[in-house]
Amino acid sequence: MNKNNKIHFEVSERKVLLRIFDVVFVLFALHFTGDLLDLKYLVDSTIHFHYSIVLALYLNGVGTVFEMYDLQVASNQYQVLKSTILTASTTVLFYLLTPIFSAELPSNRFQILIFYFTVILALVLWRTFYVKFLASNRFVQNVVLICNLEQVEELVRELEKSDPHYRIVAYVNSDSNINIRREYHFVQLLEVDDLVPFVKENNLFEIVVASHKTEDITVELYQKLLHLLENGTTIREYTQVYENKTQRIPVHYMTRDFYKFFPFNRTNSNQLYLLNLKIMETLISIVGLMFGVFIIPLVLIGNAIGNKGKLFYTQERVGKNGKIFEILKFRTMVNNAEREGVFFSTTNDSRVTPFGKFMRKTRIDEIPQFVNILKGEMAVIGPRPERPFFVKEIAEIMPFYETRHVIRPGLTGWAQVNYSYGESIEDSLIKLQYDLYYIKHRSVFLDLNISIKTISTVLFYRGQ
Repeated sequence: MNKNNKIHFEVSERKVLLRIFDVVFVLFALHFTGDLLDLKYLVDSTIHFHYSIVLALYLNGVGTVFEMYDLQVASNQYQVLKSTILTASTTVLFYLLTPIFSAELPSNRFQILIFYFTVILALVLWRTFYVKFLASNRFVQNVVLICNLEQVEELVRELEKSDPHYRIVAYVNSDSNINIRREYHFVQLLEVDDLVPFVKENNLFEIVVASHKTEDITVELYQKLLHLLENGTTIREYTQVYENKTQRIPVHYMTRDFYKFFPFNRTNSNQLYLLNLKIMETLISIVGLMFGVFIIPLVLIGNAIGNKGKLFYTQERVGKNGKIFEILKFRTMVNNAEREGVFFSTTNDSRVTPFGKFMRKTRIDEIPQFVNILKGEMAVIGPRPERPFFVKEIAEIMPFYETRHVIRPGLTGWAQVNYSYGESIEDSLIKLQYDLYYIKHRSVFLDLNISIKTISTVLFYRGQ
């Protein structure tokens, strides 16, 4: 039996751990401080179940917006300190301003001050402990990879980039026709006969099998894997691990026989989900357009000074089922921006005006697209619509690209909140992986996650 005594945390488990202990530490600190200093407001906020739930919901919701549960942020001492202060301040503000749902405000303002600093101190202490101990190398997941020789570098890079605690320590070349010995970085090459002893001698988390062809897994290798499986070693297929770690579909790894890997989500044809989505999109679009009317004087002034041209801009985009429609935006580029030809916009595109850059960063330029949503051409959430020229160009290289068009394109999407602006064909491939993941796993919870991440994008001025 392969005894794995080392503690491991999956990505989802670490996020749940952070959420639970954020609440536990805050409630414990408030109760302890309230008892110690005889502060009724602090004690009431913890002993009444209703108040505790409200505080926990505010803390988790606001923390999500300020990226407290992004593992890259949570593992960085400086970034998590910034997120903690923003989260604590906003959570306390919401809690104080909603006395109908939260504890009744005290007459003594000193209690409010102590309440605020107790929440911040509790979060800082817990998150510092997490960075120093739970996010350290002692929780690394060591893995053996079964793959072809030419795949090693790409697969190792992709898996480790997705989770810094997930480390490929060795690999077995599944192509028995190639006898070249090649080690990549710290990843050693194992012979098939050495696989079982290596697993028994080392503290492994799992074995990942990544082979395009079934015949690459020889009878000998299969027997070794079966023996390890029977003795408690976890064995998983690469596409499953990749999708779980990166929240993307590995289309670069799959062959044209794509659909056996990609069962479409039933939510895409769930009438109740689609009806609720339509109602929510209509309400959000009306609110969005009302906000647009409110700020349009400022946009008019900024456009007259910084853009010097037409206020609105229309462009052909590809929608659901490949149907072409005109997308509506506030103009952010100079006039005749494509006089030298059609090409991808870049991060520091010289064609974007200074005021246009501000609108892109804050996503204000996309407010007119609520009109497209009301017309049924777009959704609030979905793959971003691309231009016909680029769709044709990319689809010739990526056979799965037009799969994006099975649902309506969105104002925001899974690719937009997880990846930077697409400046090349390679970027389009990565964004396609995110888009297909959304189509496959589309749900109310994923939509909510995207909505919160979009708010973070606007608040942190990260629009493209």
